[in-house]
Amino acid sequence: MQDLSLSAAIDTYFDALYFCDVKLLDQVFHQSSSLFDVDEGRLLVDPIASFRQDVATRPSPASMRQEREQEIILIDWLSKDCAMVKVRLRAHKNIFVDHLSFVKDADRWCIVSKVWHLERTV
Repeated sequence: MQDLSLSAAIDTYFDALYFCDVKLLDQVFHQSSSLFDVDEGRLLVDPIASFRQDVATRPSPASMRQEREQEIILIDWLSKDCAMVKVRLRAHKNIFVDHLSFVKDADRWCIVSKVWHLERTV
């Protein structure tokens, strides 16, 4: 099963992080979404507003002329309107693996949750 609008939403996610563009973040994240990570055995929960502020205040990989490194590892379709997308991307010296839960809301794909992990630094 393939949905070009889901592919476009994934591309928007990659662009938002590469350019640190919060307008693009707003397009792809649901306003009630949250981000999750475990650091040293402690669960960290970050509402989208906090993540948005973090992205807005950091230098973008694009401004540092960093080559884009991003890949879709897996798309797991739960239904025609729900999918879990696993991606890997580089932001500066960090390589992240993200699990993005997408739902289709009124013909728009949006991320309702993100579970991420810092895989390694380069």
